[in-house]
Amino acid sequence: MGADRRYAYGAAAGLLGDLLLGDPRRGHPVAAFGRAAAAVEGALWHDHRGWGALHTTVCAGGAVALGALAARVVRPSPAASVALTAAAAWSVVGGTSLAREARTIGRALAAGDVEAARARLPHLCGRDPQALDADGIARAVVESVAENTSDAVVGALVWGAVAGVPGLLGFRAVNTLDAMVGHKSPRHRRFGWAAARLDDVAGWPGARLTAVLAAAAGDDPRGAVRAWRADARRHPSPNAGPVEASFAGALGVRLGGTLSYGGRVEHRPVLNGAAGRPVRADDIDRAVRLSRRVGLLALGTTVAARLLVTGVKGLKGHGK
Repeated sequence: MGADRRYAYGAAAGLLGDLLLGDPRRGHPVAAFGRAAAAVEGALWHDHRGWGALHTTVCAGGAVALGALAARVVRPSPAASVALTAAAAWSVVGGTSLAREARTIGRALAAGDVEAARARLPHLCGRDPQALDADGIARAVVESVAENTSDAVVGALVWGAVAGVPGLLGFRAVNTLDAMVGHKSPRHRRFGWAAARLDDVAGWPGARLTAVLAAAAGDDPRGAVRAWRADARRHPSPNAGPVEASFAGALGVRLGGTLSYGGRVEHRPVLNGAAGRPVRADDIDRAVRLSRRVGLLALGTTVAARLLVTGVKGLKGHGK
């Protein structure tokens, strides 16, 4: 069994594991990585970009090296290689937990329990829930579903297709580091710069594929493409912009606008403002279903691309 087929079977098994089981309740590998990264930060922290770059290199590089070593150890056994890929994919893909949290908030909003929705929102994103009414919470959830479809599902599958287990682990490590230190707090404004920039680079291909697949799988493909082309570049994030704009157009809603993070107010551009309507509670479930379709399409697309590239290389090799 070739390496590409091993990856294809393992990635499919890992995504199926996530669909059926969700994240591990205890001992999640990403949580373990977070604790290790926090310990490294405690040892290396200085208010300087160079020290932050070293922190990012040690943590992300360590994850990639661990993945490469594990893949090398199991290489002689096709079954072990598939199992390792499946375990890695299951541990880094978070689509089911994303859907579960979003739908929990959606059910609270549908029942009119805004306080319960506010209490649950921090499990999904970093918005200040007390600054949001019911519609604002619904909008925050849809935006988080869109962005995390790229960060927690599609981006990992892209880098897995490129580099196998090291790609899966490395992408998730970079994304986790960005969440930990890549924000503009006084402590991390300089120290987290490298993690934030690396996350922008690593997330670029997955974000564009997410936007394409959201347009293809959504209710309004033309609207998704129109919103992406018109509004994505206005978003402050180079990767969240295409994803959120495409989701907004595909769902026929407006995203963006004023939001609050820990008391810091941001005024972001409205996405799909001309054609979209305000987000409602029932749009949360629509966004989750779209996210699911995008994740499955991403698996098929990335695996097919990997097999195609290998096939083309094989034909060129035979031609020589």
